[in-house]
Amino acid sequence: MYMDDKEDRNDLVQEIVLQLWKSFERFEGNSQFSTWMYRVSLNTALTYFKKEKKKTDRYTFLDNVDKLDESDTNEKETQLDLFYKAIHELNKVEKALIFLFLEGQNHKEISRNLGISEVNARVKLNRTKEKLQNIIKTYGYEF
Repeated sequence: MYMDDKEDRNDLVQEIVLQLWKSFERFEGNSQFSTWMYRVSLNTALTYFKKEKKKTDRYTFLDNVDKLDESDTNEKETQLDLFYKAIHELNKVEKALIFLFLEGQNHKEISRNLGISEVNARVKLNRTKEKLQNIIKTYGYEF
Protein backbone atom coordinates (compact mmCIF):
# COMPACT_ATOMS: atom_id res chain seq x y z
CA MET A 1 0.00 0.00 0.00
CA TYR A 2 2.91 2.36 0.51
CA MET A 3 4.17 2.12 -3.07
CA ASP A 4 2.18 2.53 -6.27
CA ASP A 5 4.29 0.39 -8.60
CA LYS A 6 4.77 -3.38 -8.15
CA GLU A 7 8.52 -3.14 -8.76
CA ASP A 8 8.82 -0.36 -6.18
CA ARG A 9 6.85 -2.46 -3.69
CA ASN A 10 9.19 -5.39 -4.25
CA ASP A 11 12.24 -3.14 -3.78
CA LEU A 12 10.77 -1.73 -0.59
CA VAL A 13 10.00 -5.21 0.78
CA GLN A 14 13.61 -6.25 0.13
CA GLU A 15 14.89 -3.10 1.84
CA ILE A 16 12.63 -3.71 4.86
CA VAL A 17 13.78 -7.33 5.21
CA LEU A 18 17.41 -6.20 4.99
CA GLN A 19 16.90 -3.54 7.67
CA LEU A 20 15.09 -6.01 9.94
CA TRP A 21 17.97 -8.44 9.55
CA LYS A 22 20.59 -5.77 10.26
CA SER A 23 18.80 -4.37 13.30
CA PHE A 24 17.66 -7.64 14.90
CA GLU A 25 20.60 -7.62 17.33
CA ARG A 26 19.39 -4.27 18.70
CA PHE A 27 15.95 -5.63 19.62
CA GLU A 28 15.91 -5.30 23.41
CA GLY A 29 12.56 -6.91 24.14
CA ASN A 30 11.10 -3.77 25.74
CA SER A 31 8.09 -4.03 23.44
CA GLN A 32 6.35 -6.76 21.53
CA PHE A 33 8.40 -8.15 18.68
CA SER A 34 5.66 -7.25 16.19
CA THR A 35 5.67 -3.62 17.39
CA TRP A 36 9.43 -3.39 17.00
CA MET A 37 9.25 -5.03 13.57
CA TYR A 38 6.51 -2.63 12.48
CA ARG A 39 8.51 0.38 13.68
CA VAL A 40 11.62 -0.72 11.74
CA SER A 41 9.50 -1.39 8.65
CA LEU A 42 7.73 1.95 8.81
CA ASN A 43 10.97 3.88 9.37
CA THR A 44 12.56 2.04 6.44
CA ALA A 45 9.58 2.90 4.22
CA LEU A 46 9.73 6.58 5.19
CA THR A 47 13.48 6.70 4.55
CA TYR A 48 12.97 4.96 1.22
CA PHE A 49 10.42 7.62 0.23
CA LYS A 50 12.88 10.40 0.99
CA LYS A 51 15.56 8.81 -1.19
CA GLU A 52 13.28 8.19 -4.15
CA LYS A 53 13.02 11.45 -6.07
CA LYS A 54 12.44 10.35 -9.64
CA LYS A 55 8.73 9.53 -9.22
CA THR A 56 7.61 12.41 -7.03
CA ASP A 57 4.56 13.50 -9.01
CA ARG A 58 3.66 10.34 -10.86
CA TYR A 59 0.81 8.32 -9.43
CA THR A 60 -0.93 5.53 -11.22
CA PHE A 61 -4.19 4.20 -9.92
CA LEU A 62 -4.56 0.47 -10.30
CA ASP A 63 -8.11 -0.71 -10.83
CA ASN A 64 -7.37 -4.10 -9.32
CA VAL A 65 -5.47 -3.06 -6.18
CA ASP A 66 -7.92 -4.89 -3.98
CA LYS A 67 -10.59 -7.22 -5.31
CA LEU A 68 -13.85 -7.39 -3.40
CA ASP A 69 -16.06 -10.44 -3.14
CA GLU A 70 -18.63 -10.73 -5.90
CA SER A 71 -21.38 -10.39 -3.28
CA ASP A 72 -20.33 -6.80 -2.53
CA THR A 73 -22.35 -4.11 -4.21
CA ASN A 74 -21.13 -1.70 -6.85
CA GLU A 75 -21.50 1.06 -4.27
CA LYS A 76 -18.86 -0.48 -2.00
CA GLU A 77 -16.55 -1.02 -4.96
CA THR A 78 -16.96 2.60 -5.98
CA GLN A 79 -16.26 3.78 -2.43
CA LEU A 80 -13.13 1.65 -2.16
CA ASP A 81 -11.86 2.77 -5.57
CA LEU A 82 -12.37 6.41 -4.65
CA PHE A 83 -10.69 5.86 -1.29
CA TYR A 84 -7.56 4.34 -2.87
CA LYS A 85 -7.50 7.00 -5.55
CA ALA A 86 -7.72 9.71 -2.87
CA ILE A 87 -4.96 8.06 -0.81
CA HIS A 88 -2.63 8.26 -3.81
CA GLU A 89 -2.98 12.04 -3.64
CA LEU A 90 -1.68 12.19 -0.05
CA ASN A 91 1.96 12.75 0.81
CA LYS A 92 4.04 9.95 2.32
CA VAL A 93 3.52 10.92 5.97
CA GLU A 94 -0.23 11.31 5.48
CA LYS A 95 -0.37 7.87 3.87
CA ALA A 96 1.51 6.40 6.83
CA LEU A 97 -0.88 8.09 9.29
CA ILE A 98 -3.97 6.76 7.51
CA PHE A 99 -2.63 3.23 7.19
CA LEU A 100 -1.57 3.11 10.83
CA PHE A 101 -5.03 4.33 11.80
CA LEU A 102 -6.72 1.77 9.54
CA GLU A 103 -4.61 -0.95 11.13
CA GLY A 104 -6.24 -0.09 14.44
CA GLN A 105 -3.43 1.81 16.09
CA ASN A 106 -4.38 4.49 18.58
CA HIS A 107 -2.83 7.97 18.73
CA LYS A 108 -0.19 6.88 21.23
CA GLU A 109 0.94 3.96 19.06
CA ILE A 110 0.92 6.11 15.93
CA SER A 111 3.02 8.77 17.65
CA ARG A 112 5.51 6.15 18.81
CA ASN A 113 5.78 4.58 15.35
CA LEU A 114 6.25 7.92 13.58
CA GLY A 115 8.45 9.48 16.25
CA ILE A 116 6.13 12.45 16.88
CA SER A 117 4.16 13.58 19.93
CA GLU A 118 0.76 12.09 20.63
CA VAL A 119 -0.90 15.51 20.24
CA ASN A 120 0.85 16.01 16.90
CA ALA A 121 -0.29 12.56 15.73
CA ARG A 122 -3.88 13.37 16.69
CA VAL A 123 -3.84 16.74 14.91
CA LYS A 124 -2.13 15.40 11.76
CA LEU A 125 -4.50 12.43 11.61
CA ASN A 126 -7.58 14.64 11.87
CA ARG A 127 -6.26 16.98 9.19
CA THR A 128 -5.45 14.03 6.95
CA LYS A 129 -8.96 12.61 7.38
CA GLU A 130 -10.44 15.97 6.43
CA LYS A 131 -8.11 16.18 3.43
CA LEU A 132 -9.23 12.70 2.30
CA GLN A 133 -12.88 13.71 2.57
CA ASN A 134 -12.26 16.84 0.51
CA ILE A 135 -10.36 14.89 -2.15
CA ILE A 136 -13.20 12.38 -2.41
CA LYS A 137 -15.73 15.22 -2.66
CA THR A 138 -13.79 16.62 -5.64
CA TYR A 139 -14.52 13.30 -7.37
CA GLY A 140 -18.21 14.09 -6.95
CA TYR A 141 -18.91 11.61 -4.18
CA GLU A 142 -20.75 12.81 -1.07
CA PHE A 143 -20.72 11.01 2.27
